[in-house]
Amino acid sequence: MGIEIRTRTMLNASMPTLIAKPTRIEAAGNKPKLIDEYIGRVNSKTEAASIAHMRSPGGWVEPGQRPQFTEYTVVLRGLLRVEHNGGSIDVHAGQAVVSHPGEWVRYSTPNDDGAEYIAVCLPAFSPQTVHRDE
Repeated sequence: MGIEIRTRTMLNASMPTLIAKPTRIEAAGNKPKLIDEYIGRVNSKTEAASIAHMRSPGGWVEPGQRPQFTEYTVVLRGLLRVEHNGGSIDVHAGQAVVSHPGEWVRYSTPNDDGAEYIAVCLPAFSPQTVHRDE
């Protein structure tokens, strides 16, 4: 009976899904920023989460926003500034920051060399739920 149960379980299991490449997403802000979405509403048709590789140039600033999702950001290179209602946080390479649903934030890369980072949003990023400033 033990072998029969294991065989049934393996047959019902789904296989991992390979994401062969990201989709380049247009970015908001005053300068061109590269967003490569690996997981999310566009590339993998996933609504539960989004994972994107971001590369923003020095002097880039995006509009403020009050998203309905949690955003986890890990900075790989450079400095990412996160403005919020209480001030700002400078997030350096090797650090991370969490932005919570409903709080106002604005991301920027003030240093000349810009920044590279990974953003994970739960649920997935959506233009309808980011609520950018006008």
